[in-house]
Amino acid sequence: MHLSLFFLVLLHLLFLFFMLEAPTQAQGKSLVSAIFIFGDSTADPGNNNYITTPFKSNFSPYGRDFANHVPTGRFTNGMLASDFFARYVGVKEYVPPYLDPSLSIEELKSGVSFASAGTGFDPLTPTISNVISLSKQLEYFKEYQEKMEATIGKEQMQNLIKEALFIISAGTNDFVVNYNTIPIRRKSYSLSSYTDFLLQHVQLFLQELLDQGARKIGVVGLPPMGCLPVVITLHSDNAFTKRDCADFFSSIARDYNSKLQNQLNAMQIRFAKLGSRIAYMDIYGPLIDMILGRKYDFEKSNSGCCGTGLLEASFMCNPKSYICPNASKYVFWDSIHPTENTYYLISQALQPTIDSITKN
Repeated sequence: MHLSLFFLVLLHLLFLFFMLEAPTQAQGKSLVSAIFIFGDSTADPGNNNYITTPFKSNFSPYGRDFANHVPTGRFTNGMLASDFFARYVGVKEYVPPYLDPSLSIEELKSGVSFASAGTGFDPLTPTISNVISLSKQLEYFKEYQEKMEATIGKEQMQNLIKEALFIISAGTNDFVVNYNTIPIRRKSYSLSSYTDFLLQHVQLFLQELLDQGARKIGVVGLPPMGCLPVVITLHSDNAFTKRDCADFFSSIARDYNSKLQNQLNAMQIRFAKLGSRIAYMDIYGPLIDMILGRKYDFEKSNSGCCGTGLLEASFMCNPKSYICPNASKYVFWDSIHPTENTYYLISQALQPTIDSITKN
């Protein structure tokens, strides 16, 4: 008798527990219908496979640690941060490239990436590499909406966009490939005024996204650019023995990130009445922690896993290149791009920011 009474009390307590828990979980439930990615090689899962540009990575050893060891066009050994974000919010396993003609409507519906390796916010940057500009990425997004509207109707399509997560990741090429390599912009802009020029383009891009119905938006800041192996190689007194970060380039990133944060905060205040959530996504902090060995346990942080790790990227990192045995011990896969493990740790560090954008 006592035993059955005990079980009744236990069942009652469990029932109460679940009743109390249910509303809490509903309040914290992710409200994401799809994921849309814009930007450069940090976010391109293979759009450049479908255009004429030397900036491709659809060959080994890229994708060595991806599912079935497939080189997809992602500039890393496996998954990108955007893939991990898609899994975290529960919409899909991998974010496919929009230009892949084989995508089903279901695949399209849960989100795609429009990103293109080599692009930037400055309209000059994509022309240098013959890649997809951010304005063209927006055109593709409009085309995407037309396709979806024809399939699921206008109202459902608008709801899909309203409840989707948008992530924009670009800016490094504007400084590394464009401003600091080619003299065109340096003739017209000081470093500070060029940063402001880029941020005007960020603002215009976000305004366009908002006009098209986007409401949950994360904008990724710049990494410590002076710690990219290729930047160290090009700016070191001795590229083989002196491989410290070139702080001048990282200081550009810090200044840009600080201004970007202020801009996004101001936009969030201005557009809050639309129900918008616009957040800054900090990658500088997690990456500098990895590179300086503050928090994570990497064996190599100033050269990439592919080839010498000093200069190789894209076609210079190819099937004939030497590859380190375990990429997860390296911060960088080639001389520019992080490894899958780095992207995973960045995605983990950014989960609270994703929550702030997507949760009730």
